[in-house]
Amino acid sequence: MKNKELLEAFHLLAEKLEIKIMKGKGDFSGGDCVVNNENVIVINNNKPIEQRLNTLAGCFKKYNLDGLYIIPALREYIDNANRLDF
Repeated sequence: MKNKELLEAFHLLAEKLEIKIMKGKGDFSGGDCVVNNENVIVINNNKPIEQRLNTLAGCFKKYNLDGLYIIPALREYIDNANRLDF
């Protein structure tokens, strides 16, 4: 699966879990937080797509995804992701 397809799959997964993905630009690597009782993942569009995918995978690892159908390539990416700081 190509990186752009993985990114789109992460967005679809976020919709299923009612998680908002916010895109920003600046001097930050990204991560997750809760704002007004809403789960939010912030990704930095200035970073390479590989780092954005890694940020998303690291954030989604914190959720129980066992009961959800997730495309096998995305599930494997999440399971194998190691958070890296760029």
